[in-house]
Parts: sequence; C-alpha cells; structure tokens
Amino acid sequence: MDVNHYPLSRQLGLALKAKGLKLSAAESCTGGGFSRVITRVPGSSAWFDCSFVTYSNISKVELLGVDPQLIEKDGAVSESVAREMALGALKRSHADIAVSITGIAGPSGGTPEKPVGTVWIGIAKKGRNAVCRKTFFESGRKNVRNCAIAYALKWLIECVKGNKNE
Repeated sequence: MDVNHYPLSRQLGLALKAKGLKLSAAESCTGGGFSRVITRVPGSSAWFDCSFVTYSNISKVELLGVDPQLIEKDGAVSESVAREMALGALKRSHADIAVSITGIAGPSGGTPEKPVGTVWIGIAKKGRNAVCRKTFFESGRKNVRNCAIAYALKWLIECVKGNKNE
C-alpha cells in the first residue's frame, strides 16, 4: 500500500504549531522514514526538532539511553524499549513531545511471539508518563513501514489536539 503521508504530516505540524510545541522522533524499523515525511512539510523546522535513527540495539543504548538489560529481557521490539526510546528522544532533544517506532518490518526476523509486522509506538510528553501501543501490519516490508508511519502521525495528531497522551 502506497501511503501519502503529507496531509497527516501537515495536519500534525499545524497542531504542534498552534500549541507552540516541538516534536522529536526515535526511529528503528522506519529507518528515518517518519522524519522524511515530517520534513517534506515546508516550515517544519518551526515544530520539528530532531530525529534519532537507532536501527541497531547498541545505538538505542548509546544515543537514547535505553537500558541494555531491557533489550536483553524484552527484545528491541517491545513496550519497554518503545517507552525508553520515546523518553530518550525527549530527554536528548529540545522537544516537548517525542514519538518512537520500533518493529519487525520483515521479510525475516519474526518469531511466533513477535511476527513480522509487529510494531510498538511510544509517545512521551514533558511532564507526563510515556504511553505505548502495540500494532500489527501485514503485506510486506514497505507496507509495514508506511503503516507504522501513518499510525504514528495519526496518534500524535490525537495527542496534540487533545493535549493528552491517550
């Protein structure tokens, strides 16, 4: 499925700008794709601070401060790691809200417990607890990545407009 993320990115930008908020991101399975669609919006520098593309486990530890024991215990694609990634991006940026995306895009790497298409998305806001959602997308690597980006954008819009995490 080819997804046009531009309308969602623009809508998120308008919501962030209206609230005077800045966004940062921590990406794994999307490999910078989330940040790419965000920065396609003219003027995004007013509301987008930075992104961390932490594809490897060691980069999650070194760049975002994810506890390596969490990765060992729960795996990189887990609620605990998604939470730590979002909190790490928030702490290491000048943002007010941060999103994290970690998943198994495929075609390999899945297990019976975490099949290809499993994605965890986290959102952290200053002064609030981080929240995470587990999602699942089918139909191949490109679709998993595109759908994860779209899901993150939609959830962020809800959070910013509602001024809440959930």
